[in-house]
Amino acid sequence: MSLAQDERSQMVQTLLDVGPDAPTLCGEWTAADLAAHLVVRERRLDASPGIFLSPLAGYTERVQRSVANKPFTSVVEDVRTGPPMWSPFALLDPLINLGEMFVHHEDLRRAGESWTRRVLPTAVETRLWPQVRLIGRAGHRSAPIPVHVRTPDGRTATFKGGSGPGVTVVGEPSELLLYAFGRDQIEVLYEGSADDVAAVKALDLSF
Repeated sequence: MSLAQDERSQMVQTLLDVGPDAPTLCGEWTAADLAAHLVVRERRLDASPGIFLSPLAGYTERVQRSVANKPFTSVVEDVRTGPPMWSPFALLDPLINLGEMFVHHEDLRRAGESWTRRVLPTAVETRLWPQVRLIGRAGHRSAPIPVHVRTPDGRTATFKGGSGPGVTVVGEPSELLLYAFGRDQIEVLYEGSADDVAAVKALDLSF
């Protein structure tokens, strides 16, 4: 089982544990909406482009609502079995889906009143680090000050360059990935002046 498949399996169990009406960190989406998003992404190639392209978002939203209205256990089963053989995600699953499954699993886990950070295997943290750099650089293009990240073991990356010290966000790759995706239920430290840290926290990093 790949790391992505293992995270998918854990997320599916969480979906079943919390039920369709549970909240998530994805705005107003419920667990049913989140599961439907994953199914559309992997199984509805006619609708999945709207996840990334705003002119097509309306159609994607309609398809996602129709999927979310199906029996929850059926939708979750589609998530569990993953992309069908004809989907490009079937071939790319081990390469691109670990981050997707991890972030959305935490969207479920951290939406309640209390949560604890999972201690992930080193192999998972290592695989998430390149995605931290990719997503972080894309999301910080409009940052008004330099933004850097650092892991406890000393890995560093620059999301937005520039003059001055700016802000350094410190955390495990998994927490930094959640930060880069705009989640606020995270365990990170911010190093920098109070004004600079406030400016970074005010950035719209939501995906």
